[in-house]
Amino acid sequence: MFWTGELIARSAPVRRRLAGASLLSPLLERATAAYLGLAIGDALGATVEFMTPSEIRQQYGVHRDIIGGGWLRLKAGQVTDDTTMSLALGDAILAHGRIDAKAAADAFDAWMRAKPVDIGNTIRRNLITYRKTGNPEAPLSEHDAGNGAAMRVLPVALATYSQPADGIRIANAAQAHTTHHNALSDAACEVLILMVQDFLACKDTTTVEHERLIPFIDRYPVFSYNRKRRDNPSGYVVETLQAVLQAFFTTNNFEDCLVDVINRGGDADTTGAITGMLAGARYGLAAIPRRWCNDLESDTYRRCRDQAQALIGVSKSSA
Repeated sequence: MFWTGELIARSAPVRRRLAGASLLSPLLERATAAYLGLAIGDALGATVEFMTPSEIRQQYGVHRDIIGGGWLRLKAGQVTDDTTMSLALGDAILAHGRIDAKAAADAFDAWMRAKPVDIGNTIRRNLITYRKTGNPEAPLSEHDAGNGAAMRVLPVALATYSQPADGIRIANAAQAHTTHHNALSDAACEVLILMVQDFLACKDTTTVEHERLIPFIDRYPVFSYNRKRRDNPSGYVVETLQAVLQAFFTTNNFEDCLVDVINRGGDADTTGAITGMLAGARYGLAAIPRRWCNDLESDTYRRCRDQAQALIGVSKSSA
């Protein structure tokens, strides 16, 4: 079912731990695919971040290979803040056994002090405020409806899997409000968490669209994704989610889904990361192209794989 050699050949410890990919339960397999999907989408999209679709066509035709470069001048396989903030949050959850606002803020502050390759303005501003005040909750602001909290929801989705909706909402607020205390950001984060969890439970795309997305759009019509194609999406969480949903629900496999959203340009590392997360959870490890996994930095691959499985363990211990 899985590309067994791909998983096992990564390192000797993996070889010992996994006699074969069949040892992964469907839940762990999809959780791992979601995390690798996030990192792959990030690395793939970073090359064309801030480019328009026409600029991408002129330079790459159809961009579909992890080659690095872009405005950040990344190495091939290198990821940006979407993945590294997710991993920082995941480490904090694992260290505390739960999602704690101060632990999340401390983890993000340490991440920023380490001089990441990229950092959003809203994240920087609110983490600097946290350093001054010690309050892990940023002020409520209608201007903080960026996608910086939504891009890092995967650790929350995994650590709260199968838990009640109220608990998921509280857990998300603990991490999201450190930098993005905004109603639209919260709504986007929560629906993404619940969608990931639906796919971890092996629900199909049609079921998730009708049971999860349609009620969400009815409640928040600003996020409607069945309008004109959203090209060149900005960091505004509404545009981000529209592009992600359009790409996800108009394709039927992992590769086409990611290629679609990334070639829309704009904030392509984040739309790629979120789309890759959803597509990984939906289609599983077998659907992820081997070349993309081979091209991802080995340490990132290992950390995403290991953290995904450890965070599912947190969800089970909290159930």
